[in-house]
Amino acid sequence: MSNSPDNFDWDKIESQGFGSGYSKSEKAEMEQMYDDTLTTVQEQEVVKGTVVGITDRDVILNIGFKSDGLVPVSEFRDLPELKVGDEVEVFIEDQEDPNGQLILSRKKAKIVSAWARIYDALENDNILDGVVKRRTKGGLIMDIHGVEAFLPGSQIDVKPIRDFDVFVGKKMEVKVVKINAAFDNVVVSHKVLIEKDLELQRAAILNNLEKGQVLEGIIKNMTNFGVFIDLGGVDGLLHITDISWGRINHPEEVLNLDQKVNVVVLDFDEDKKRISLGMKQLTPHPWDALPAEIEVGSKVEGKIVNVADYGAFLELMPGVEGLIHVSEMSWSQHLRNPQDFIKQGDVVQAVVLTLDRQERKMSLGIKQLTEDPWTKEDVITKYAVGTKHTGIVRNLTNFGLFLELEEGVDGLVHVSDLSWTKKIKHPSEFVKVGENLDVVVLELDVPNRRLALGHKQLEENPWDTFESVFNIGSVHRATVLEKSDRGATLELPYGIEGFAFPKGLTKEDGSTVEAGESLDFRVTEFSKEDRKIILSHTASHSEVDAARTARATKKATPGAAPAGEKKAAAPKAKADVDKSTLGDLDALSALKNQMLENEKEAGVKKLEAAAAKKSGETEGNEEAADDETNA
Repeated sequence: MSNSPDNFDWDKIESQGFGSGYSKSEKAEMEQMYDDTLTTVQEQEVVKGTVVGITDRDVILNIGFKSDGLVPVSEFRDLPELKVGDEVEVFIEDQEDPNGQLILSRKKAKIVSAWARIYDALENDNILDGVVKRRTKGGLIMDIHGVEAFLPGSQIDVKPIRDFDVFVGKKMEVKVVKINAAFDNVVVSHKVLIEKDLELQRAAILNNLEKGQVLEGIIKNMTNFGVFIDLGGVDGLLHITDISWGRINHPEEVLNLDQKVNVVVLDFDEDKKRISLGMKQLTPHPWDALPAEIEVGSKVEGKIVNVADYGAFLELMPGVEGLIHVSEMSWSQHLRNPQDFIKQGDVVQAVVLTLDRQERKMSLGIKQLTEDPWTKEDVITKYAVGTKHTGIVRNLTNFGLFLELEEGVDGLVHVSDLSWTKKIKHPSEFVKVGENLDVVVLELDVPNRRLALGHKQLEENPWDTFESVFNIGSVHRATVLEKSDRGATLELPYGIEGFAFPKGLTKEDGSTVEAGESLDFRVTEFSKEDRKIILSHTASHSEVDAARTARATKKATPGAAPAGEKKAAAPKAKADVDKSTLGDLDALSALKNQMLENEKEAGVKKLEAAAAKKSGETEGNEEAADDETNA
């Protein structure tokens, strides 16, 4: 047979080669047909593929490449109805792995497509759909086609959001506001979508807004000064003073967040688009309901709602308050802090002093509930001239101090009536505010409510005794307290002060006496009326100064003849001298010195006794104070 294998020319076939039996046109046609069945693909790009098979582990996809690709079934969980013939987008990870397999990923394809949509949404201001995955610090995390985006809390809604958890798992429409390509961060906003709708509502509300108009709103925010109310796209401020006729410290005492309230428009600024709202204006003013029996002189009761530096406000009923000035809290003339008398929240009684229903003002007083101490019947006898009292030092001035003997009864102690011996320049040198001081009444003027008091008058005037102790020519030990160009102030025994002129401060060696030194000083001048003693240290050691002092003593001796009678007495004196002997003169001089010495000793004993008595009283007062403190 001609077709028998034995008769087949194998050499002829082998010499021609594979495909050598086709013409050039046939080869070109066949190559074109083959190329049309293949698709040129590149790694790291998204292409469409057709499902050609589904197994338990993978989905087989034909993307027009020389081989099919595999994608794990887990990446198609969002497509439970997937079947053969469906088209899906996939990402080419590798054209051929070590096993010659085409590697595809639907998950990465979704991410690449999502980022493309996100960038397109940012450029073209498109709206994207997303699902809230979870809550994070400051906002929410959304899933936008597989890409996580951040939704700040301030961009969720036009009103503040207090609970972010209610949005988890919900779908939301958002707009892309920012992309950080370096960190693949996306920031979106839902608020901008709401604001567009609110703009139309806001324009409609503002066009129809009028003063006195009553609107319904929702409380969106609270502060210590008021409440912000959402009127449906427009916010208005309800000030704390316009919430209630009564006094409140914080809006949360009467209102709650998200509460619906009716408010009235009080004012509207078209330029700044500010709306002032009121709530109390929807109810009658409580002053209109104030009982007619309340008038000047009436006793009322209420609660202290505020305490200021100048007084306190008493609330008779919500919205009706009266001022209790600090001067009307006590009969005392010394104004103190109102909190010394009353505190916020106290329930007190008061007397109506003034009342103006038209102006809605009222002044009250507390001290009027007690009797004025100056109008009591016993005030004349209780504070009669010469009576002794103990009071509290309330105020110090340059000219004296004010002493409170009882609430509402004050007296003035002049600075000159504080001490017999010390020259006090300011009362603070003698006593301090708040200390007790014993006094005697010097003058009483009930109509003018005045009392003149004295402290030194509690003791006898020691200057009557000083006249015999510090007589001219006597020498005393003194300490220099202070020294100036005018002279030196000296401290003498018994707490008395003296003065020495500069010329009397020279020592025996020619040096000058300095402050703090204790030396002998001779009295050169004494004035009981002016309470003045002039001394000199120089006179204590200088014969010339001693002679001058002796002449001054002789001139100051009582019974000396006046200057005009010297000539007439001269002949008589001469005759007396002729009759007198030297012994008689010495005897008279000794007798005079003895009398002066006796007077001096008596004065010293009297002063020492007074000092001892005063010291005993001081110790007794200190012991009593200690006992009272211990008790």
